[in-house]
Amino acid sequence: MDYKKFLYEQKKRDKALKSKATKVIIKEIRFGPQTDDHDYEFKKKHAEKFLKEGAKLKAFVFFKGRSIIFKEQGQILLLKLATDLEEFGKVEQMPRLEGKRMTMFIAPKK
Repeated sequence: MDYKKFLYEQKKRDKALKSKATKVIIKEIRFGPQTDDHDYEFKKKHAEKFLKEGAKLKAFVFFKGRSIIFKEQGQILLLKLATDLEEFGKVEQMPRLEGKRMTMFIAPKK
């Protein structure tokens, strides 16, 4: 067998496998530690839409300046979001504080 032909066939197989692979889309939703009810509902509606489309959701609470003292409120907010979106997706990673951000990942249900 010709080596050039072998390389060509291998590239062709790799390309076919790559086209069949699913790409993971991650959508982000940002909250503040003292997000109001109306803003929360508005963002929750967008989160539902993202999960219905099949994208993963990265919800995070951003603490500016001295607002880091409201860590508990941020965690409560993310857990409330997780319970509200229970029928659309499952929590992949519980809320975790990383620097000034508290992040949580939600994966869509199949």
